[in-house]
Amino acid sequence: MAQDSSSFSRRRFLGWGGAGTAAVLLGTGALGGESASAYTLKKAGLFTLGVASGDPAPDGFVLWTRLAPDPIAADGLGGMPAKSVKVDYEVATDERFKHIVRRGSAVATPELAHSVHPEIRGLAPSRHYFYRFRAGNEISPVGRTKTMPAANSNPHSLDFAFASCQAWQDGYFTAYDHIAEDDLDLVVHLGDYIYEYELTANNKRGATPPPQLGTEAKDLARYRLQYSFYKLEAPLQKAHARFPFIHTLDDHEVCNDWAGDTVLMGRNPNPDPVEFAKRKAGAFQAFYENLPLRRSQIPSGPHIRLHRRLSYGRLADFTMIDTRQSRDIQACSYGNGTGRTTNCDERFDAGRTILGDEQRRWILDGFSRSRARWQVLGNQVPMGETDWDPGPGKDVWVDPWDGYVADRNKLLGAAQDRHVRNLVVITGDRHQAYAWDLKRDFADPNSPTVATEFVGTSVTSGGDGADIDAVGKTFLAANPHMKFYSAQRGYVRVNVDRERWKSDFRALPYVSKPGAPITTRASFVVEDRKPGVTPA
Repeated sequence: MAQDSSSFSRRRFLGWGGAGTAAVLLGTGALGGESASAYTLKKAGLFTLGVASGDPAPDGFVLWTRLAPDPIAADGLGGMPAKSVKVDYEVATDERFKHIVRRGSAVATPELAHSVHPEIRGLAPSRHYFYRFRAGNEISPVGRTKTMPAANSNPHSLDFAFASCQAWQDGYFTAYDHIAEDDLDLVVHLGDYIYEYELTANNKRGATPPPQLGTEAKDLARYRLQYSFYKLEAPLQKAHARFPFIHTLDDHEVCNDWAGDTVLMGRNPNPDPVEFAKRKAGAFQAFYENLPLRRSQIPSGPHIRLHRRLSYGRLADFTMIDTRQSRDIQACSYGNGTGRTTNCDERFDAGRTILGDEQRRWILDGFSRSRARWQVLGNQVPMGETDWDPGPGKDVWVDPWDGYVADRNKLLGAAQDRHVRNLVVITGDRHQAYAWDLKRDFADPNSPTVATEFVGTSVTSGGDGADIDAVGKTFLAANPHMKFYSAQRGYVRVNVDRERWKSDFRALPYVSKPGAPITTRASFVVEDRKPGVTPA
């Protein structure tokens, strides 16, 4: 049966407007599957892109799949006809589906690239479930997922991983093979799930991609094709089928270093605002179509709601933020094309923001209301200061929070003033791994440590990497708050209990060929009510 169709008022349905509204509701199962045409599928291999689950709640989660018998068809539509197709789903407590607890149907429409996002409710908290889809005469691979603990419960511990930055052209997605083998409750992906760049034979895998991938993604069809190609990676499909994911995006899901309505540098500088709005609309729609996101994340043209909060009982709150859509343009002409700048007074301007006033208030109000022991801030770009100058000067990148100093100070200062308990920021973007203390004001050497940040390296971006390279030596000398650096590829595995947080930096020796082993390069802990990192 369809799930929760009563929650959609006619007024809200009409308020979304047009075929796009109907496609979303059909794809979530809110209108049931009876609206699908009686089209008989003639192609096999519908589930080439796998299955996934995401944004878990105490009573459910969102499921995802996308029908694509020809996933790299040049039009981005996966080889599907321009017809709607009924997709059935089942959720069970066992892998053999002898004890089915939910059945329903959604409709895969051409408007959403034949993706479906059924939202499942009414399940038990803190429990594993198995799910699968059926379309035509074909059954999908089986996925496993898990609900969050009950809202007022006090879980003993939480295990999760976070990852980011997976450029196909830079190497193999081996990190996901190892993530899938971990014993986790969920995975957080912090952005750069795809890169918009053209894919050619000039790549670090030594492979030759299909020619239809040889242009940069700038419109909906091309973004769809990029997601399809990335999602064919078996390790990525394995991890998605194993754990629920919490997703946000950063810049490369659209284009490099975009800020609000502007792109200042890269290969697409200062685009026409109307054209860039169309590009964002296509990028955001493809993001939604290809990931396990709820209907609250369906984009409205060039806008998408990414900030949201998910609770793991009273142990931890995940606050996912958006540092792209509401930010001011990067300071000081973005370092005149280098991305870095010295002596840039503009980055200190009190009115400059990376969050926007509304989102900052939402974050801080949530902190104040929360009863969780740990506040986990899912953040795209590094918040801590990254100084390249070991001397008295400051040489910093201005795309991350170093370009928005006043906003950083407002957030961290308010968190301390409101006595926020155990604020830990998890971050992607940098292709390097850091463990460091977050200061209330990095300009003041005596400023107190008020929070902790763990920056995860990339899954592949940057190629094989190294451990302590020349950049790392510079950073460790210039940034006393930095306690760890590595430029190897991998991810971060986290264990949280009521007394301490432990981050394991999981590192791969190479990604230029598949099958790399993994080791724990270093581990750091944060003690309850003691901000800052110490070696484990």
